[in-house]
Amino acid sequence: MNGWVRRILGIGALLALAAGAGVASAQSAQGPLLPDGDTMMLTVFLKHDQSMNNVQRAELLSAAGFDEMFPPEGVEIVDHYVMMGIGQVIVMRFAPNLLRILNLAIERGAWGAYQTEFYVTYDLRAAREFAQQSQ
Repeated sequence: MNGWVRRILGIGALLALAAGAGVASAQSAQGPLLPDGDTMMLTVFLKHDQSMNNVQRAELLSAAGFDEMFPPEGVEIVDHYVMMGIGQVIVMRFAPNLLRILNLAIERGAWGAYQTEFYVTYDLRAAREFAQQSQ
């Protein structure tokens, strides 16, 4: 895993652990956040452009081939929600080397139909449970 991904996740884990159970070592904090040590999580907001309706949006997505390219092979969709009046929220888990492929699939398939926002994500619940077990 890339060093910068480990640093970002390690910092988040340390903050979560410090809030719930005191500061623990970064090594012990990574266990519940990266179960196999080779994945990361990303949340993508596909924000509705309210100047078009769902039929128009579906036509754009179909013309771009979004359903064929998303999600790319190796990308697991952990959660996929609709936030009424806002758009879709998709949480994905994947190997860091697939980040570029995932980004391209969204750029090529969803842009025009949605505005997009991306957020590196981790499972705080798992970190809290791990902290409680370590007490």
